[in-house]
Amino acid sequence: MTNFFWGNSTSSMQTEGGWNEGGKSLSVYDVRKPSEHASDWHFANDNYHHFEEDFDYLKDLGMNMYRFQISWSRVIKDGDKEVNEEGLKYYDKLVDALLARKIEPMICLYHFDMPLHLAEDYNGFISKKVCADFIRYSKIVIDHFADRVKYWITFNEQNIYHSSGAFKIAGYVKGDESLTDLYQIAHNVMYCHAAVANYLHEKTDAKIGGMLAYNQIYPATASPQDAFAAHQIDEFTNFNLLDAFSYGKYSAAVIAFVKEKKLKIAVSEEEMTEISNLRSDFLSFSYYASSTINASKIPKGTAPNLYLDFGRQANPTLQSTEWGWQIDPLGFRDVLNKIYQRYHLPVFPIENGIGVREEWDGQHPIQDDYRIDYHREHIKAMQAAINEDGVKVIGYLGWGLIDILSSQGDMDKRYGVVYVNRTNHDLRDMKRVPKKSYYWLKKVIQSNGQDLT
Repeated sequence: MTNFFWGNSTSSMQTEGGWNEGGKSLSVYDVRKPSEHASDWHFANDNYHHFEEDFDYLKDLGMNMYRFQISWSRVIKDGDKEVNEEGLKYYDKLVDALLARKIEPMICLYHFDMPLHLAEDYNGFISKKVCADFIRYSKIVIDHFADRVKYWITFNEQNIYHSSGAFKIAGYVKGDESLTDLYQIAHNVMYCHAAVANYLHEKTDAKIGGMLAYNQIYPATASPQDAFAAHQIDEFTNFNLLDAFSYGKYSAAVIAFVKEKKLKIAVSEEEMTEISNLRSDFLSFSYYASSTINASKIPKGTAPNLYLDFGRQANPTLQSTEWGWQIDPLGFRDVLNKIYQRYHLPVFPIENGIGVREEWDGQHPIQDDYRIDYHREHIKAMQAAINEDGVKVIGYLGWGLIDILSSQGDMDKRYGVVYVNRTNHDLRDMKRVPKKSYYWLKKVIQSNGQDLT
């Protein structure tokens, strides 16, 4: 695995803090209230003030890539007003600190944190105006950073915009969450991705690829109905995006479905031209777990995009985490194959990890052998895909390897190899403490994946 990227991925709202500093305007996360099992989003792991220390840990581990998110509301006031120069300067310092440590920066432009003004006044990505605002913001960021940042993604886990989770992450705060609205959001986001990717390719020498959350779905039984349901989920929530990322066109099955259901989606010739011109330098995805689908539980007439809302079923052959995520390294190998063998573009898994409830005794490193086992088996599966299946993989990025808030705001669900000393409702001292897995991962990276013991 020559020229291979080993690294860490994060998002701004789960990591930064500094919610009311540096001229930042509000995002939808900044006004969410804490609950029994979730923090507010104001401080996260305070990377806003600790990034130099955190990057020292990345350097010590031997990492050579860090994927982070630019906060739209930190860089553009309210998402559609003037540029906040102080926000750009913060990310300048962050990028320069990475490069000084020989760590390649990778920018994600949107990770669910819609500027509050654009959510409340325009309903997020269902609005063509918000699409224009996002493209404007993205071009400003590209113009500012592309001389130093050579790897980019637009939307984190873009296929979530093709599922019932789309409304929350798109800044959609009012409406009946209809199937038409879901498909409108999905198309608008794809148009935004295409416009930004095409601009980056036109103006810079940087690389960009689409990203999706790849949940491996198996038939729950040997029933042909279950097998077909699993295939339809892949077609509508994975291959439809990958077709657009790779070939500049939507899946024929999805187009036929939209026509058959008579979904009235606003699609312009200009938007379809942008999509048709789209190309990707790599295809990236997150992978954590797999599940199964039981077609008998899906109400008749349900769109394939929503099958998992009704028919998801645990796999009795796999172990599950406390949060019901089923550990499946072979599924990871299969996903790498499904993407590469179909599209023949370099594949880049940029999120992988296991969330576990952990407490530090204040003295001894956390003995997280379960995390070592999880990453070891997934790295082995990736290596098998590379060496035995011929898959071209350009890197492996873990998720939140310095503890951050989970996607639901739960600090108790920890992914890191470095413990951050805070809880959901007590910030404590935010001390960083390497876990047992830290020293194992350091050995893995410094041997380029050869020493997994």
